Amino acid sequence: MEHPSIIQGGMGVGVSDWKLARMVAMQGALGVVSGTALDVVMARRLEQGDQDGQMRRALACFPDKQVAEQIVSKYYRPTGTAQTHDFTPVRMHGVLSDSLESTQFFGAEDSQGDLEKLTVAANFAEVFLAKEGHGGAVGVNYLEKIQLPNPASIYGAMLAGVDYILMGAGIPLEIPGLLDGYARGETGELKVFFTGGIKDEKLSIKFDPKTVLSSPPRSMKRPLFLAIVSSNILAATMATRASGKVDGIVVENYTAGGHNAPPRGVLSLDAQGEPIYGPKDTVDYARMAGLNIPFWLGGSCSMPQSLIESKSEGATGIQVGTLFAFCRESGLLSEIKKKFLQAVEAGKALVFTHPEASPTGFPFKIAALKDTLSEKLEFLTRKRVCNMGYLAELYRSAEGRIRFRCPAEPEAAFQGKGGEGAKGLNARCLCNALLANIGLGMSYAGSRLEKPLLTVGKHLDSLRLLIKKAGADYSAADVIKFLRSGSVDGLKS
Repeated sequence: MEHPSIIQGGMGVGVSDWKLARMVAMQGALGVVSGTALDVVMARRLEQGDQDGQMRRALACFPDKQVAEQIVSKYYRPTGTAQTHDFTPVRMHGVLSDSLESTQFFGAEDSQGDLEKLTVAANFAEVFLAKEGHGGAVGVNYLEKIQLPNPASIYGAMLAGVDYILMGAGIPLEIPGLLDGYARGETGELKVFFTGGIKDEKLSIKFDPKTVLSSPPRSMKRPLFLAIVSSNILAATMATRASGKVDGIVVENYTAGGHNAPPRGVLSLDAQGEPIYGPKDTVDYARMAGLNIPFWLGGSCSMPQSLIESKSEGATGIQVGTLFAFCRESGLLSEIKKKFLQAVEAGKALVFTHPEASPTGFPFKIAALKDTLSEKLEFLTRKRVCNMGYLAELYRSAEGRIRFRCPAEPEAAFQGKGGEGAKGLNARCLCNALLANIGLGMSYAGSRLEKPLLTVGKHLDSLRLLIKKAGADYSAADVIKFLRSGSVDGLKS
């Protein structure tokens, strides 16, 4: 089949929302929604009054009307506004029974399985809205590292007829098989990884559609699966060891925004404190082409000539994030877009690859921006709290139970759970910060409001050139036009 040659990156929490993905798909590229924390995103949109009514409208189309009504009844606030931040906590995905011999993971806030219902419905709604009213391709991006919500999330996206599933931040070998099973109307199961286990200890999380839907479909369309990797080795691993068909691979290099794979070998830092990448971290595109699987190039592939250059390497096309992150349709707060684009225009924008900011331990790109957690004082004065847990680490306690810990939680708590203290010194709470990026930050007693933390790619020349051509208030369509402007077959892209 002919795949779109331009993939819009699935960025952050709600930056790549349904509005952006829909507009990109309407231009003939692959529009991608971010699947991260959509349960919380939906709940908070409803609590802010569902200003455009789209969440309730999408829920009205959810296959189980009773589930949709329960969600609206619980979270919708008619009096909510964009300035509402006293959100109802959504229970973290976690463990019901934490005995290693009988560990059960909940997607349930209570016996009715409310959290699974919210997760499935939220993913359905985001994809439903992104696909509405056009025939373009829509995908959803998940992180393999965020394990527990994935089975329910993917099922919800498939209920809405998603065309592509994209996943990175790990080695998602089991996902193709999960898609195959869901397409046949089966239950889903994924292994759950944890630290401190001993030989032959295994955990898994299961999802049964009957816990959410009174009448689950007997079959569904199987979306195409794209693995996001950083090296030839990982690409070959996905091609040869995955549980089902890998339909394509996105090769993302270390200049891309968000999380990056660490350098291969011993970690070394340059004079500015950034990880040093070398020849071992460079992808051999000839070897990629030899896998005979469609592949796309990501990271610093956002200039008008990038499409032609990618195809000369044997690639199907490019994945682009940063240009879309600052377009009119993205979910980023308008004031954040304005501040950063002004810095780009003035030649003063700074992006730092922080080796310790992410609780995952992976390098993470941080844009220097006033009133965000990129400022040391803002970071140090923030009261540490882990109330979402998407990036928390599962570990086996000395008593043989499954527990959670996060380097970004209070230091004493992290160390009391056996966490290495040094890992927490510079760790930011990305869960809360990324929600703040889109206006969904939590407020606490004393009027304390979670601060944003902006992540973008290192390569800003293309952003500067795009602003010069289309102005600072540019659209997703402007991005597509810009990316195609150097391609001889741009109309087909």
